[in-house]
Amino acid sequence: MFGSGTRNAAYQAAAGPGHGRGMSQVGAFDQATAGATADGILAHYYPGAQLGTIGPTAVRVRLTVYDNETLDVYSDSGLTVAGRRVVAGQAAHLTPTPDGGANVVVTIGCDGDVLWQGSTDDPWAYPADPGPDRPAAEHLKVCDGSSFRGVLGVTQDNGQPVTVNQLDVEDYVLGVVPAEMEANWADKGGAEALRAQAVAARSYALAEHRYPYAQTCDTTDCQMYPGTDKEDPRAADAVHSTAGQVLTRDGHILRTEYSAAPGGGQPIDITTLEVGPTPAELESAPAAPAAPAAPAAPAPAVPEQAVPEQAVPEQAVRGNTAIDAKYAESGGAAGPLGDPMGPESLLPGKVGTFRLYKGGVIIATPTLGAQIVDYARLLQIAPQVGQSAGEGAGVQAAAPGGTRTPGTAATPTPPPAPTGQNAATGPGPADSAGTPAAPVSASTPGDTPVNTSRPPRGDIPLPVPVRARP
Repeated sequence: MFGSGTRNAAYQAAAGPGHGRGMSQVGAFDQATAGATADGILAHYYPGAQLGTIGPTAVRVRLTVYDNETLDVYSDSGLTVAGRRVVAGQAAHLTPTPDGGANVVVTIGCDGDVLWQGSTDDPWAYPADPGPDRPAAEHLKVCDGSSFRGVLGVTQDNGQPVTVNQLDVEDYVLGVVPAEMEANWADKGGAEALRAQAVAARSYALAEHRYPYAQTCDTTDCQMYPGTDKEDPRAADAVHSTAGQVLTRDGHILRTEYSAAPGGGQPIDITTLEVGPTPAELESAPAAPAAPAAPAAPAPAVPEQAVPEQAVPEQAVRGNTAIDAKYAESGGAAGPLGDPMGPESLLPGKVGTFRLYKGGVIIATPTLGAQIVDYARLLQIAPQVGQSAGEGAGVQAAAPGGTRTPGTAATPTPPPAPTGQNAATGPGPADSAGTPAAPVSASTPGDTPVNTSRPPRGDIPLPVPVRARP
């Protein structure tokens, strides 16, 4: 049993609001300002518990804030998905398949033109380095959402989409402590309360087993975990100074319940608390998935500086899509469609994709497959395209195959401007003209074609099991 500490002051208080089980956060602050150490605070609220130590361990968190959504993710340092690199300025969209894999779509920005689509048996997005304690530039960011350390994946719960964050438990606690306790308490004499909170949060998470695919969740039903949004150096000091410390009962990690309990709270009978695995069981677990190696013979990526301002290079964005196959079947550039006039783009509502050519249009949807149509038919299906792909793109209402306005004959039609995030909120192009960043490398032989663009949000299956790191 850990000691009570020589600086601990006597503390007596009645339970206040909150469930009152285990540590009172306000009571912990009061004890800390009275001279108690973190060990003493924990000994007061969990009498009889022992202090144990764990090695590097991964934890899996269900991000309920993204329930019923596909995983739309990017990183300022790029990421890896489906065995290929997704560079800064691009986003990956993952929707799992029933066999445990995922369909993947890579776009310019969060909602821009499609650069590549395919399938993978590994439904995870990996940062540049999936290890612990990485800099903010390497964190994964959810489009219109938060940033996260570690890796992000997808699974299914009762037929509904679920996003899972797997990360080192120390990285996880960096996000929990300042979300559960005021970091500025450290400035008011409460640093030891933050240290006690770090031990309690670490123990609670590792003793949890809520789902087949994740130990815990991101709300007060478990512990508040907003990713990196609330991280604070004062809370980080508490986490780092207690790294690896957990509370145990009979060798098993204790599910250390706690609450606000402003009145101070009372010690709890630890035999009424649930327990999880032993520290040794965590340490002996198989390794967590690491970022996959690059494909054996990848096509060369186009350097960022080589990307023209007005168009994405054809060879860089071509993937084995249904539209590509239909274009080749029609004879390619030598056929009736002629040369392409822009990249493959999303139809409004993300129901499929289309691509403009000098002699017509190819549309691809999950229901119809790929079909060659004229420009008038495209406007019937998606009237919005008339503005975004015509006047909005500088064509001045001239349809493919028609007469262009003077001064445009030698200039390819720019692609429709992406409708995704700007530089402040997502990985979209930095300038207002929609200049794309360096695209994902071209498709390699063996890629599985997917005849839709970014899939609609819907049911997703269980991912490859995630395990703790040694």
